[in-house]
Amino acid sequence: MDINLPDVHAEVAAVFARYEQALVRNEVEALDQLFWSSPHTVRYGVAENLVGIEAIRAFRAARSPQGLMRALAHTVITTYGRDFATAMTEFRREGGTRLGRQSQTWVRLPGAPHGWCVVAAHVSLIDPPPQP
Repeated sequence: MDINLPDVHAEVAAVFARYEQALVRNEVEALDQLFWSSPHTVRYGVAENLVGIEAIRAFRAARSPQGLMRALAHTVITTYGRDFATAMTEFRREGGTRLGRQSQTWVRLPGAPHGWCVVAAHVSLIDPPPQP
């Protein structure tokens, strides 16, 4: 299996950047297009377990657009062959103290508006380690 083919990695990095832009701007329609439109899509969040695209769409539509800006760190995108990838990143919300972690599974699927879509995602927050 080919890992991190340069052209495939560039595609996933670009769609990941598009996702991040849509997220912090609360572009709900764009976010919906970046997730697989399927009852099999899963997004486990900080306080919600969403199974199916309809649950994910309802969550996004109801979420406040305030406080979405964040800074990413330690982003790792890995592609496996030409049609499968994972994207892992850490984040901190502006003014927040907790460390966020986000995992996404991306798949190239026919008919996906951006060629790639998230089929599974997980978001969690942890408290920072104590300072000595």
